[in-house]
Amino acid sequence: MPAADPTRGLLPLLAGDGRPLLGVVGLGLLAAGLFALFLGCRGEFLPHDVAYLGMTADQLCRVNECRIVHFMVHDRVAFGGAVGAIGLMYLYLAAEPLGRGERWAWRLLAASGAVGFASFLAYLGTGYLDTWHGAATLVLLPLFAAGLALSRGRLTAAPVESRGLRDYGVGRWLLLVAAGGMAVGGATITAVGMTTVFVPEDVAYLGVGSAELDALNPRLVPLLAHDRAGFGGAVACCGVLVAGVAWAAEMTRALRQTLAGCGLLGFGTAVFVHPAIGYTDWWHLLPAVGGAVVYAAGVWLAE
Repeated sequence: MPAADPTRGLLPLLAGDGRPLLGVVGLGLLAAGLFALFLGCRGEFLPHDVAYLGMTADQLCRVNECRIVHFMVHDRVAFGGAVGAIGLMYLYLAAEPLGRGERWAWRLLAASGAVGFASFLAYLGTGYLDTWHGAATLVLLPLFAAGLALSRGRLTAAPVESRGLRDYGVGRWLLLVAAGGMAVGGATITAVGMTTVFVPEDVAYLGVGSAELDALNPRLVPLLAHDRAGFGGAVACCGVLVAGVAWAAEMTRALRQTLAGCGLLGFGTAVFVHPAIGYTDWWHLLPAVGGAVVYAAGVWLAE
């Protein structure tokens, strides 16, 4: 009769295995992303948004053909998809490669966590402190740190056999290209959110610029900037995660399914929310659509 596997059930937590804690963080991020996606699709503001603006979504929707609200929806739906994708990838990393003690998975979790949790500090450049986002960070960050610390002891001493650059097939290279685009694009979106807030295509869609928004409500631009910066941080974190698994992970069925789910959540929301709100500028959509095509081809062809 085979011996019981001590890495299953609740025993790992008691034995000093941090994977359950990392799994809780993954589930928390997935739930938060789906909740943000749900609220965005409904066009609703959170209570602290209403308190900060002094306006409800319905009141703001009466201005400028509701385009300001729709613009907020497009950022928040895409943000929800990106956060949900991060949650899915954390669940995979905790359950599969980290379960086998693969050191690269631990390092990838640490690197992505540094990017993702640090992006909360982007509010310093926007002027708007999202209290719900702050509370979630205060809950999840200690769990994440404890999960990493407890998991460190189960890492294998021997490094995973690395492959040479020539051993990477077309699919993995496509995933790496898509991941690089996500990391650079996410960092750019965060920088824009913390500085100019809008690109020319945004102003053309909104029909108003920062000065007009300030005249309408001086708190609108900081709120919009916060949404942009947070979304950019989530996209950059996704880029780090995809690059890590494309570089080091064995392409198992579980990983392919995880990558597919992350793509549907991340790219699906980012692309399809635009026609839903009438924001169809081709130049603005090109990076997201192009990235989605490259990513999908990479998932399909990766070996």
